Amino acid sequence: MKTINDVRIVELPKIKDPRGNLSVIEKEVIPFDMKRVYYLYDVPSGSSRGGHAHIEQKEFLVALSGSFDVLLDDGNNKKVVSLNKPDFGLLIVEGIWRELNNFSAGSVCLVVSSDVFLEEDYIRDYNKFLKA
Repeated sequence: MKTINDVRIVELPKIKDPRGNLSVIEKEVIPFDMKRVYYLYDVPSGSSRGGHAHIEQKEFLVALSGSFDVLLDDGNNKKVVSLNKPDFGLLIVEGIWRELNNFSAGSVCLVVSSDVFLEEDYIRDYNKFLKA
């Protein structure tokens, strides 16, 4: 069984250049094959995203712009991680409930996922998550 201690911040390689910095997400950075990439943006003030856990899927979140908080919950322990730098990402393993909130204006959350969208991999009811 995975716990919030299995979730970790990962520093991305950062190539500094006077013309602008560049960071890379590659296989050496995240421990899974990337099968889906999506991003959240224009999240209205006070709104939350997430509110689910995955049975098998792993995700890697990066604040490409702005900031947001990620509430992590393994059913026994909770913690909040703030993401606000585009050269740091949050690796969320399977079996962890997550809620994203406190989005700053203009924030963009990039999500790299270990699988394509599969509704059957989602646990969207918190009480069912606690029983799983």
